[in-house]
Amino acid sequence: MTQNHFREIQRFNQWWLWISFLVLGVFLIYLNAVNLGALVLVVVSLIFLSLRLITNVDKAGVKFRFFPFVKKNYSWEEIESARIVNYGFVGGWGIRLFTSYGTVYNVKGDKGLAVKLKNGKKFCLGTQRPQELQETLDLLGPPRNSAL
Repeated sequence: MTQNHFREIQRFNQWWLWISFLVLGVFLIYLNAVNLGALVLVVVSLIFLSLRLITNVDKAGVKFRFFPFVKKNYSWEEIESARIVNYGFVGGWGIRLFTSYGTVYNVKGDKGLAVKLKNGKKFCLGTQRPQELQETLDLLGPPRNSAL
């Protein structure tokens, strides 16, 4: 279904991540390091539970939020190019700095919206729905320059 807007909310819901936290918790209990270990585990778990990447693409431009750290809004007038790319593995998930796509914001996967701004800055937003995002970009007709 082709739409003139795209919205995606991604969370860290990988099963292996939560199993890792569980194993770490059991290990800390086994070591009898419950006080400090439990506190660290709870804080890290809460951070991962709260993290989410919210992407909005519409006729106004590209808006995204990597809650609770980053919130950005770019109009199409500020954007030189925007296209779907396969960015591969950029060293992990979360916020990755200094990649060939600029700053990459991702939760999982290897596909995203690569954006180059007219001021030269670049960023890439991971997506789990690249086809739907591409259909929205095609409908909106934003700039697409292959030289990102």
